[in-house]
Amino acid sequence: MNRIEFIKRNTADLRNQLKSHQLYKNLNNIDDIKIFMENHVFAVWDFMSLLKSLQNNLTQTNTPWTPNKNSKLSRFINEIVLEEESDFNEDGKAQSHFEMYLAAMSEINANTKEINDLLKHITCGNSISDSLNKININKEVAEFVKYSFSIIERNQPHLTAAAFTFGREDIIPDMFLAILEKTDPKNIYYKKLKYYLNRHIELDTEEHGPLALQMVSELCNEDEKKWNETLNVARESLLKRIKLWDMINDLALNNH
Repeated sequence: MNRIEFIKRNTADLRNQLKSHQLYKNLNNIDDIKIFMENHVFAVWDFMSLLKSLQNNLTQTNTPWTPNKNSKLSRFINEIVLEEESDFNEDGKAQSHFEMYLAAMSEINANTKEINDLLKHITCGNSISDSLNKININKEVAEFVKYSFSIIERNQPHLTAAAFTFGREDIIPDMFLAILEKTDPKNIYYKKLKYYLNRHIELDTEEHGPLALQMVSELCNEDEKKWNETLNVARESLLKRIKLWDMINDLALNNH
């Protein structure tokens, strides 16, 4: 059996829990999208940290430069970094997807204070844990971010790739777009969010998703231990995502 198919088969139960989560039924309007984005933005941010950890490990970033041992892996990760960190926004200006997400949040008047405060604390040299403790966020959000950084700190690229690749919320953009089509059919008020969502769907489906799976395969190769560890991290990542969805669902229900 193809090893990626092995991972997919052994995470199918958790992926199905995500795909059938009640959250999708309870996000119905712009206020619900605000609630979602105010919490999910932290996952968008730590995704970038997973990505940069992979780039540090899989490409040659030191000087003097020497050739990397695996140019295929360098190409995989650099292609993803190019667009995640410096894609073109709806105005044709270079911008990271995280910054596009923040701009879309501001466009719908979602609260960006906590994520911006987190970045300020980190810029000042505070640890991830201390920075999270200094801001007002739900514990499930903090636990999600701390888990991502616990994987990064293990400094094993196949584990970081597993956390990066599996458990993506591929249903969310489609659902958000349906809500936006109802509330803004002429695309006047939510251009930034619509652009971000469409770009997210395009890249994940056609480019980044397949590249990430190839990266996992290349990193694990024929190492049975690495494949088993990858499966464990994939399942843990999905469980963390489900807990995050549970919490956001409760907030959305309380808002109705």
